[in-house]
Amino acid sequence: MAAITAASVKELRERTGAGMMDCKKALTETNGDMEAAIDLMRTSGAAKAAKKSGRIAAEGLVKVNISDDGKTATILEVNSETDYVTKGDDFIDFVDALGVLALKTTPANIDEFLTQTLDNGDSLEKSREDIVAKVGENIAIRRVQTVTVSGNGVIGAYKHGERIAVLAVLEGGDEALAKDIAMHIAATRPECVTEDELSADLLEREKAIFVEQARESGKPDNIIEKMIVGRMKKFVNEVTLYGQAFVKDPDTTVGALAKSNGAEVKSFIRFEVGEGIEKKEENFAEEVAAQMKG
Repeated sequence: MAAITAASVKELRERTGAGMMDCKKALTETNGDMEAAIDLMRTSGAAKAAKKSGRIAAEGLVKVNISDDGKTATILEVNSETDYVTKGDDFIDFVDALGVLALKTTPANIDEFLTQTLDNGDSLEKSREDIVAKVGENIAIRRVQTVTVSGNGVIGAYKHGERIAVLAVLEGGDEALAKDIAMHIAATRPECVTEDELSADLLEREKAIFVEQARESGKPDNIIEKMIVGRMKKFVNEVTLYGQAFVKDPDTTVGALAKSNGAEVKSFIRFEVGEGIEKKEENFAEEVAAQMKG
């Protein structure tokens, strides 16, 4: 049996990112064989990842990458169980690597992205299992989108901290305008660009609510009809990008801003960490206890 020295434990830690005791245990079980210990820890990491896969991951980071020519951009979200993990170098480096890969491969959707391979030869699932083993939490590569433009197309990107990211796609205008509109979208969360894109079901549902509220006021039907027209117009302006007052100049709408700059907003993508994920509420003591139990 090869001697298990502090140097060999240190080397294994550097190569795997695992804890000292886990490294010592792996070397002991493999009689000091470094490569065998790495294989054992990878297998163990996969087992840990499978064990943790059912745990809710609603924290995380968003990442935006744009090509040098400004014509292609990707946006992605990677989730963890706690905000604490998102501040560690291991998780940040993992998300950065995924961002680089996404821009390189320009996946059409998350399913396509998950079939990709990193430059070091690892599959995304393998790299995910490795980061799970390092940080001790479930990690989910949740979603990714790619946008491309040509001709007069312009992409604007904006990140609000590490939790909200937006890509705005314009026809005409310039990068500064596109970035301003992306920032506005981050702040106001519009449903879509114009009224034409709103679903009929949404409009009917809101109208029904307004009608019921107006009837409760006891006003006659002809007055209610006029009230509903005004309320629906206000609602449409609140939820559509073009109808909203621009955050940097409330005296103008985003639609008017785009038009005055010879631009048209074609689409946008807004990612916010954890949106749509039902997060289990735990108090801090229970969360720490759960982490210690692995």
